[in-house]
Amino acid sequence: MKAVLMLEDGRTFSGHGLGTCTERVGKVVLNTSVVGYQEMATDPANNGKLLVLTYPLIGNYGIAEKFNESKRVWAAGLVIKESSRIYSNWQAQSSLEDFAKEQGLFIIQGIDTRTLAVHIRQKGEMLGILAGGCPAAKELSAKLDAFRSRTAETALPSISVSKPTSVPGGKPRGKRIALLDIGVTKSVLCQLQDAGFSLAILPYNMKPSDIMSLKLGGLIVSGGPEEDPGLEVVVDTLRGIIGKIPVMGIAAGHQAVARALGAKVTKLKLGHRGANYPVHNPGSSKGEITVQNHGLVVDAEALTKIKQIKITGYNLNDHSVEEIESRALRLMGVQYEPVSPGFGQVNPAFMRFKKIVERSN
Repeated sequence: MKAVLMLEDGRTFSGHGLGTCTERVGKVVLNTSVVGYQEMATDPANNGKLLVLTYPLIGNYGIAEKFNESKRVWAAGLVIKESSRIYSNWQAQSSLEDFAKEQGLFIIQGIDTRTLAVHIRQKGEMLGILAGGCPAAKELSAKLDAFRSRTAETALPSISVSKPTSVPGGKPRGKRIALLDIGVTKSVLCQLQDAGFSLAILPYNMKPSDIMSLKLGGLIVSGGPEEDPGLEVVVDTLRGIIGKIPVMGIAAGHQAVARALGAKVTKLKLGHRGANYPVHNPGSSKGEITVQNHGLVVDAEALTKIKQIKITGYNLNDHSVEEIESRALRLMGVQYEPVSPGFGQVNPAFMRFKKIVERSN
């Protein structure tokens, strides 16, 4: 089936649709990772996004349910150059196209993603619309205008758990911690269990007093959709929590922690989305190569005006803030995605937070 991607500046790209070819509107963003299409599609942080995958061949290792990061697909659509006609992996259970049909995902292939990537890098991230067939440009433009004029609604009620939930399994050692769920992924839960934490998942809108009544050893604010209006509730909640128990923020959770402290976030022209982003830790010769997925960053100047907060990591490419920490407040935040460095291993950021929790109890 013929399909089209139209950007809000009028640039149009034609291709062929796969999966569920119903119209989708969302922010068009680039992701430069070579692998991970299934994880990206099922990551709640990508809710409503039209993901442009710059690697030219997608679907070659198929789909396995065990690699879903959540219960469903959250991306509005995938924009790719070529969908592999075969897949080969000993763990694969189905093809990308079958996965798209099952999950209601719109994939457009046959797009010159190199040209599209250059255009987005020059113009910045923007809205786009995916549509099947050959609709008129005026019709698509009108739908983009209608989407912009709508009042934004939060997706967090459908992303987050509805009630406090214990996470089974693992070998807990020490006091229980909780995750404030604004889009927690399965891989984060697995790492925290490997680190020895006993875990509970809390609704995004749980009141500070109810959280404190659980007598937790610490609280982690998960990653999630960073421009969701429901994050205002999370920021208000954190104002009643910070300083009372150890707190860690991940990605959008990191931004929420910073905002609760009084900092502000700003938009990047082009988000950091993909692998191999270098992060430098000031005062040392150490650094990390990270996975990132964000279009907002915490303003560094605003952070320097907040007492007891130290910036502990910068992006080497643009010097944006990647890590913050406060010994006095017993908190830390990481803007990047703290992925596991290997099977059964735990990201160093989680181990640092574990030490904060242990020192506090």
